[in-house]
Amino acid sequence: MEFRVLAIAEPGGIHKPFVDAAKIWLQKEGVADHFTVDYIEDTNPIDAGFLAHYQLFIQLNYPPYNWTPAAAAAFTGAIEKGTIGWIGFHHATLLGEFDGFPIWPWFSQFMGGIRFTKYIPTFATGVVNVESPNHSAMKGLPKSFTIENEEWYTWDHSPRPNVRVLASVDESTYVPNTDIGMGDHPVVWSNEHVKARNIYIFMGHHPELFENRAFTTLFHNSILWAAGK
Repeated sequence: MEFRVLAIAEPGGIHKPFVDAAKIWLQKEGVADHFTVDYIEDTNPIDAGFLAHYQLFIQLNYPPYNWTPAAAAAFTGAIEKGTIGWIGFHHATLLGEFDGFPIWPWFSQFMGGIRFTKYIPTFATGVVNVESPNHSAMKGLPKSFTIENEEWYTWDHSPRPNVRVLASVDESTYVPNTDIGMGDHPVVWSNEHVKARNIYIFMGHHPELFENRAFTTLFHNSILWAAGK
């Protein structure tokens, strides 16, 4: 049975190549796994009635600020009631004061109570270790896999106490080495305190991720799991 996916994607900027690659990949995935994707570039269309048409919401690097009040309320309700699944990538944890907007406290709690602190501006390759191999989103993934040339964010603390960590990056494997780190650094997790099936996947800066088998396996699994399929 077909299902419908809503994806919100930044219309331009540094993440546009990733978004463009995601659209191509999602088109093929949709044919194979029987779903369609509608794209929006801001939150203006979103209200409760609009979200009711979809089984899954994908946040393709759209940040957690500058949402209309109606969109924020509808999204919060859908996640808390479990009427829609959610996958967020990369920019979805840009939590703090950005572009003149305050932090969104609910979204910060949704992501484990975190606040963005910094990122690795020169990028680094790192090894990600799977921590919850029995989770449906991690099916078929190796125990560890390499993500090349990523922009690894740090947050003011690890979300681990408040979320189920599915994978973390081993900061000791960064190439080139950097002193920007967290120690405990989850990069894939799910908040099991809300009813919605949800997964945050930190990786999402470069289009080359769609050539990484581990990344596409994770994305594929996450779509089916979060949509309840």
